[in-house]
Amino acid sequence: MLPHSAAYIHFPWCVRKCPYCDFNSHPLREQDDFAAYTQALNIDWQAQQHTLEEHVLFDSVFLGGGTPSLFEPEQMSPVLQKLPRSDGAEVTMEANPGTTEHHLLGGYRDVGINRLSIGAQSFSNAQLERLGRIHNNTETYAAYEQARGAGFENINIDLMWGLPEQSVGQALDDLETAIALQPEHISWYQLTIEAKTEFAVRTPILPRDAVLADIETQGLLRLEAAGYHRYEVSAFARPGFQCRHNLNYWSFGDYIGIGAGAHGKISNSSANGLTIERTLKSSQPRLYQGSPNTTSVKPVPDAERPIEFMMNVLRLVDGVNTETFVRNTGLAWQVVEPAWQRLVSQGLVRQDRIATTATGLRYLDSVLAEFLTSD
Repeated sequence: MLPHSAAYIHFPWCVRKCPYCDFNSHPLREQDDFAAYTQALNIDWQAQQHTLEEHVLFDSVFLGGGTPSLFEPEQMSPVLQKLPRSDGAEVTMEANPGTTEHHLLGGYRDVGINRLSIGAQSFSNAQLERLGRIHNNTETYAAYEQARGAGFENINIDLMWGLPEQSVGQALDDLETAIALQPEHISWYQLTIEAKTEFAVRTPILPRDAVLADIETQGLLRLEAAGYHRYEVSAFARPGFQCRHNLNYWSFGDYIGIGAGAHGKISNSSANGLTIERTLKSSQPRLYQGSPNTTSVKPVPDAERPIEFMMNVLRLVDGVNTETFVRNTGLAWQVVEPAWQRLVSQGLVRQDRIATTATGLRYLDSVLAEFLTSD
């Protein structure tokens, strides 16, 4: 695996499926067995660790879902303790404000979790109801206070904008409320209608394009004024608190995927060069638990690596250097240089590193299209 690799662990259950969600999440049922699932996670890790290069240390671990905070800290501990981590590794858990009262957040700190991502989504109770969330704004405030009281010094707040019938003022009020809590990190992203979701079938009335443009323009200014640096399309952090796990994703880094529906990307060096494989686990919890050591593997051929790399890296505002392309794809920079220089001449990307200009970030789809037909 590449340096600064990561591990992702998926917890697939939610109390209720949100109508906008296209993640691998399943409504919780009485017969669902958390103990059996955590046992499967251990088997999964044991099976996959033999495919990794020796002495791999994970710089970040991310517990996502679904709703990981439905699980007891003691159920997470066995697999967390087995993962080899670097000193000071970032260990993040997603938490739903409607479930944090199930288990005291201090218990998660005790088993090694040092960063929380709280899924607020909105501070408007009317919007939360439209979004199918199980919590209200009071529970979000309580979850945040409980996290601080438990000693968490690295907290992200997830917040969406462009919500059904949302005005510019309402969106900015949501953002100001999040800023006032003073988290270290804010994920502020636009609601999009994804296929195979309830919203795709019964699409709500969304704000017009002009309203969305105003929300984004004014929101970016407020985040910057409050000291949150935009380092990725929808991620904003105070100095020193960029999410290491996401930085690894967006740098086309390696990560192992553990759990139902978890994806992974594994690179290994050989005499024939760098091999890159995408991995995938069965998405249905029942099928996954029946065979947790089964992993689907798909090689990433050389021809697909430039567009995969650019789709990730160009989300980063500051981008990366060209050496990152060489190291993480196993290809020479000359493979994409003609396409890159065409984009430089159009003012869409930078000459000195792999990054867009402000204009290029705004028209990112057009930038990426250049690498679908790269020389």
